[in-house]
Amino acid sequence: MAGVSKKIYTNVNDPFVEMEALLTSCASPGIRPGLARVRRLLALLGDPLAGTPVVHVVGTNGKGSTCAFLDSIFRAAGYRTAMYTSPHLESPAERLTVDGAALPADRWLAAAELAVRTVEADGVLMEDRPSYFELVTAAAFLLARDEGSELAVVEAGLGGRLDATNTFSASDTLCTAVASVSMDHTEYLGNTLEAIAGEKFAVVRAGAPACYLGDNPSLVPLFEEFCGRAGAAPFVVSRDAEVSNARASEQGCTFDFCSRSMGGGAVPEASLTGVHTGLIGRHQIANASLAISAALAADRRLAAGSRLPRITDDAILSGIAGARWPGRLEVFRLAAENGRKSVVLDGGHNPDGVKKLAECVSELWGERGKKIGIVYAAMRDKEYRKCLSTLSQIFPAPAPALYPTQVPGMERCLPADRLALAAGALTGWRSAPEPFDAPMLAVRRSVAENEVTVVCGSLYLVGRVRKELAAP
Repeated sequence: MAGVSKKIYTNVNDPFVEMEALLTSCASPGIRPGLARVRRLLALLGDPLAGTPVVHVVGTNGKGSTCAFLDSIFRAAGYRTAMYTSPHLESPAERLTVDGAALPADRWLAAAELAVRTVEADGVLMEDRPSYFELVTAAAFLLARDEGSELAVVEAGLGGRLDATNTFSASDTLCTAVASVSMDHTEYLGNTLEAIAGEKFAVVRAGAPACYLGDNPSLVPLFEEFCGRAGAAPFVVSRDAEVSNARASEQGCTFDFCSRSMGGGAVPEASLTGVHTGLIGRHQIANASLAISAALAADRRLAAGSRLPRITDDAILSGIAGARWPGRLEVFRLAAENGRKSVVLDGGHNPDGVKKLAECVSELWGERGKKIGIVYAAMRDKEYRKCLSTLSQIFPAPAPALYPTQVPGMERCLPADRLALAAGALTGWRSAPEPFDAPMLAVRRSVAENEVTVVCGSLYLVGRVRKELAAP
């Protein structure tokens, strides 16, 4: 496969189109968990993030929000940070921010070209080519190094143990943070909750503290078992911290946080009052509490470096308040013929994520009698029937209206007519669901007929709709 980096692109005016075509032409197809390829590639590139302090974030739902909180906290403390997350909503540039800002497309293209040239020059990698995600990860780590990042917050992609991000040394890991764990990607991670959790807990590093949200108490003993094997100090937020005075509204969440002198010394005692985030939904209180715990644990490790900034209470409060995470219970206000309407975007795509979304929408709008419309699309491999059942039942009267749609041009997406057929078997809708081939047609219909429109089921759908709503 010589010469994959030859320029074969159809749109030379868009470096991101070039980059994605280049990486796709070099990558092995599909999802291929494993570390040998990416470790070899990173070694050939000089191990870009070696020596950089890292917080590694894993989990099923809430990883991205936790990363956003942590990145904002560390920036408020004075660090030049790199934050690597996936997938993106509208542009690949979102996958890496440095000091809170995305990088230009030409910088991404240059890093991708270097990664591909490195693969082409190595016989071993040419025989067993890296996946697309492994190549993107390598390019992002190169950019983080070249931009002078002093600290990195890295979100795992799929799973943890065999994920391309699981390449950091124990000495570079400030903390491992584990968000909510639930059933997802069972074809790769196992068909039980314990098996999936084990894949995520396995990233715990020897000697580095580990913080787990602990929202599922049955998984806490397994988490502590993995920490015990690794010699890592554990901290379970639901047990070792107290959250009080929690309030949620359309403007975000406010709460008090107190960590107790438990958890094997992973997190020092701390007390914060009036913690506020603009991110909507009570589950963001849990994500913010996990981020606070991980930041406190990281500060204990950072204290060993005398010239490194400390993570103060003010930095935590400012960081939580300043965090932004688009497409996750993000509200747009639209002017319509029959008054101002709210459009709520959320990337919830598995049963646990959709349950949290439905609970939030019910609390903030449904319980006040608002008419709610749901624009929904799903990938074929997701548990869309369970998600639809949750969405059909959670809201009080009036019942929600469903507008099934699809993501144009995406083969993984379930066609809108099949989604409507599956939804029609449920009795909780206000009227029989009508399929829409184009997402914005569904959004416009819902906005015309409802006071609140919820767009959910797929980040790909949310990205398409968000781009339209945010356009000037």
